[in-house]
Amino acid sequence: MQDKAQQDQPRAEAEDASAASSVGPTKRVFIKTYGCQMNVYDSQRMGDALAAAGYAPQDEAENADLVILNTCHIREKAAEKVYSELGRLAPLAAAKKRNGGKMAIAVAGCVAQAEGEEIMRRQPLVDVVVGPQAYHRLPEMAARARSGARTVDTEFPTEDKFDHLPTPKTARRLAPTAFLTVQEGCDKFCAFCVVPYTRGAEVSRPVRKILAEAERLVTGGVREITLLGQNVNAYHGAGEDGVDWGLAQLIRRLAEIDGLDLIRYTTSHPRDMDDALIAAHAEIPKLAPYLHLPVQAGSDKVLKAMNRGHTAADYVRLVERIRAARPDIALSGDFIVGFPGETEEDFEATLALVREVRYAQAFSFKYSSRPGTPAADRPQIDEAEKADRLARLQALLGEQQRAFMEACVGREMPVLIEKKGREQGQMVGRSPYLQPTHLLAPAESRGEILRVRIVGAGTNSLAAELV
Repeated sequence: MQDKAQQDQPRAEAEDASAASSVGPTKRVFIKTYGCQMNVYDSQRMGDALAAAGYAPQDEAENADLVILNTCHIREKAAEKVYSELGRLAPLAAAKKRNGGKMAIAVAGCVAQAEGEEIMRRQPLVDVVVGPQAYHRLPEMAARARSGARTVDTEFPTEDKFDHLPTPKTARRLAPTAFLTVQEGCDKFCAFCVVPYTRGAEVSRPVRKILAEAERLVTGGVREITLLGQNVNAYHGAGEDGVDWGLAQLIRRLAEIDGLDLIRYTTSHPRDMDDALIAAHAEIPKLAPYLHLPVQAGSDKVLKAMNRGHTAADYVRLVERIRAARPDIALSGDFIVGFPGETEEDFEATLALVREVRYAQAFSFKYSSRPGTPAADRPQIDEAEKADRLARLQALLGEQQRAFMEACVGREMPVLIEKKGREQGQMVGRSPYLQPTHLLAPAESRGEILRVRIVGAGTNSLAAELV
C-alpha cells in the first residue's frame, strides 16, 4: 500500500500547482516516480515547476507532451528497468509524431545522475537527462526539447535549487499527509551505496524556507508532515537566529505550527542520533512514536566492511536510550544479507541483533553490487546462499511484525484518515506507528484525526472501530 500511496501523492500535488498557476495550461506532462519518498517529493516539485510553465498533469503517458521518468538507483538493475520503460514509450512517441506532435521524454533522478550521456547514446528517444540537483531547470530544458534540442544536466549547481522553484498557491484542499525535504545528500560513503555519487554531499535547507513550505502545506489541509533526507538526522540548516540548527530544534519549531498535528522523519543514520533528538521523542507530543533506524547488519566485521562507522553494540545501546526516552516507540530498520565477505557466523550475528532489538517492521534485501561503489569489486557471495539467508531473516522479522501488530489489538489510538477504502463506507488512515488502518467512518472524515479502537490485525494492516 505504501508504494501506491507514493505514486498517488505527486499527482495530487501537481494538480494543485497546475490549478494555481497563473499560466494557462497549454501542454501536458506525465511523471512516473520510482523508488524512495525523496523521489516522490521531487516529482511533486517538478510538477510545481512545470505547472508554472503551463503544463497540466496527466494520468497516462499517452496524452502527454512531456513524459518524465523520475528514477531510483538503489535497486538492482535500475538502469535496465529504465531502458525497458523507454522501449514501451517508443510507440507512443512515434504515434504522436505521425499526428504532427512531439512527445518529449526526460529521464530524471538518480539513474540520470549515474548514467548521464550514456542514456542519450543508448536511447535516441530521450530529449532530457537531468539529475536530482538540477530539476528546477526542467521548464527551460522542456522548451529546448520542443525545438528539437537534447540536454544533459547532471551538474551539482552552486545555487540552491529550492530558490528557483515556484511556490504554488493552494487552489484546493491537499492530501492530509505530505513529504517535505529538509536535507539532501550523504557524506557517509557506505561501501554498498550510490547516494553520495548521485545526490552529492550533505546539504541542509534553511529553517525559514522549511517553515514557509510547512505553513503552506498546513494551510492547504495537510495535518501530517514527513521530513525527508538521505541522512535526515544529519540536518544542520541555518536557524532563525543565524546559527545552524539540528533536526531536534527544527522539529520543535515545526511543532509550534497550529494545525500541524503529527511530524515524522526519515531516513536516519545511527551516527547522527544525538541526545537532543532522543530528548525530542520524549518531549514533543507531535513527534510520532515511530523511528526508522537502519543498521544493515549485526556483525561488527561486516559493519566495518560496509563503512557504517558504528558497531552492533553501539546500535543496541542507542536503541536502549531511545526506548528509555519513549517507551512506546516502534522501530523499523534496513538489513542487507550476503554482503561481500559475510560468513554464516556473521549472518547469525544479524539474527541475534534482530532478536535483541525487536522490530515493528523492517526492510531486508540481498546485497547487489552498484557500479562505482567500493563493495562492487569485492568477491561476491553465491546467490543461492544470499536467498537462503534472506528467507531466514525475513521469517524472523515477519514474526516480530506480526507480534507487534497483534499487540495493538484492544488499544485505542488516534488515526489520521487519508482516503476511502475499497469497501463500502470504509476509510483508511495510518496509526501513529505508520500502520495502514481500516474502519467504517463517514467520507467527510478524510483529513480528520479520529479516536479508534483496534479490533483486528492482519499481516500489514489493522482493523479498527470508532470509539
